[in-house]
Amino acid sequence: MKIEKLYVAACTALMALLALPLAAAESHDSDGEGSWGFLIFAFFILFALTIVVLFAVIRQVNAYEIGVRLRLGKYHDLLNPGWNFVLPFLDQVIMVDLRTQVLDVPRQEVITKDNSPTMVDAVIYFRVADGKRAILEVTSYRQAIITMAQTTLRAVIGDMELDHVLANRDKINLGLRDRLDIETDKWGVKVENVEIREVDPSPNVKQAMEDQTAAERNRRASILRADGDKRSAILNAEGDKQSRILEAEGLRQAQILEAQGQRTAHILQQQGEAQGLRIISMGAAALDSKALTVLSLDTLKKLGEGAATKLLFPFELTKLMEGAAEYVGASRATPDKEISQVADVEKALGSADDILGPIPTAEEMAKEMKAIKDEVTAATVHTAASTAKPKELDQLPEE
Repeated sequence: MKIEKLYVAACTALMALLALPLAAAESHDSDGEGSWGFLIFAFFILFALTIVVLFAVIRQVNAYEIGVRLRLGKYHDLLNPGWNFVLPFLDQVIMVDLRTQVLDVPRQEVITKDNSPTMVDAVIYFRVADGKRAILEVTSYRQAIITMAQTTLRAVIGDMELDHVLANRDKINLGLRDRLDIETDKWGVKVENVEIREVDPSPNVKQAMEDQTAAERNRRASILRADGDKRSAILNAEGDKQSRILEAEGLRQAQILEAQGQRTAHILQQQGEAQGLRIISMGAAALDSKALTVLSLDTLKKLGEGAATKLLFPFELTKLMEGAAEYVGASRATPDKEISQVADVEKALGSADDILGPIPTAEEMAKEMKAIKDEVTAATVHTAASTAKPKELDQLPEE
C-alpha cells in the first residue's frame, strides 16, 4: 500500500507541475484574449491525462474471473471481482477463468492389450480451483491437461483388451478422471469429468468383428432351430401319446358299456325265459298223463300240417299210440295221475325266487340306464380334459 500511496502522490505532483505554467501565463497576461484560449487547451490536456491515468490504474475483474497480480515480477496478491487499483508499469495482472471449461483431446491411435490398433478421442471437463497455482506452477495448464490426458488415455486403454474397451466405457471414464484429477491437483485444476467420445478400431479389426458377430448369430440361429425341432418332436410324441391314450380309453369305455349292455340284455333275456318256464312249470303241474297225451297228439297234428317231407320224432311213436289207446279205453285201463302241487315242485326243485333271482322293475331298469348315461358323460368330459393344450406349448418363445 505504501507504493500505491507514493504512486498517487507522484501523479498529483505531476498534475500540479503541469498547472504551474498555466497559472504563470495567466498572471503575465491577465487581460489578453490569448490567455483564455491557452487555459481551455490546457484544461482539455489535463482531462485527457486524467482519463488515461484512470484507465491505467483501475483494472476491472468480472464475477467469473480472478486476477493474479505480479508486481515487479513477483507474486503480490489475487484481485477479487470488481474494480481494483493497480500500478502501471509495475503491476502485471493475469486473468484466470473460474468457470467449467471443455477441452477436446485430439484423436490418437492406441494399441490395446490384445494388439488391436484403435483410434480414440475424448472430451475433458475441468475448472480452475486455485488461480495462483494455475499461473505459477505450470506454463499453460490447458496444454498440460491435454498432454496429460493423451498419455493417460494410452496407458489406461493399453492395459485393456478391445472388447473390454468397447463394453466398459464408463469404467474407463472414471479411471481417466481419477488419474487426471490427481495429476492436475498440483496445478490448482479440478477435473470434473472425462468422456471418451469415439473408439474406432482399424478396418481389419472391424471386418473380423463383423465376421465374429455373423458367426455368433448363425450359431444362435442353429441353436434355436435345433431347439425348435426338439420341441416339435416332443410335442408330436406327446400328441401321439395322448391320442393313443384317448383311443385306448375310448375302447375301454366302449367295451365296458357294451359288456354292461350285453349283461343287462342277457339277464333280462334269461329272466324272461325263466319266467316263461316258471309259468309253464306252474301250469304243467296240474296236468296228468291224459292231458300230456292230448297235447302230444295235437303236436303231431301241427307237424302233419307242415310242408316238410321228413319228420323227426323225439320219442317212439308206438309208445304214444299205446298211451292214446289206453286213454280211449281200447286196451288196459290207465290209472289217473295225481295233479302236482306247487309246494311239491318247490320242494323238489327249490324256491322259485331263489332259482330265478329277483326280477327288476321298470323303475330299477330306468335307474340303471341313467347310471350308464352318467358314466358315458363322465368319460366324455375326461376325454376333453385329456386333449387340453400341452404345457410344452406355454414354454415356447414368442416370435
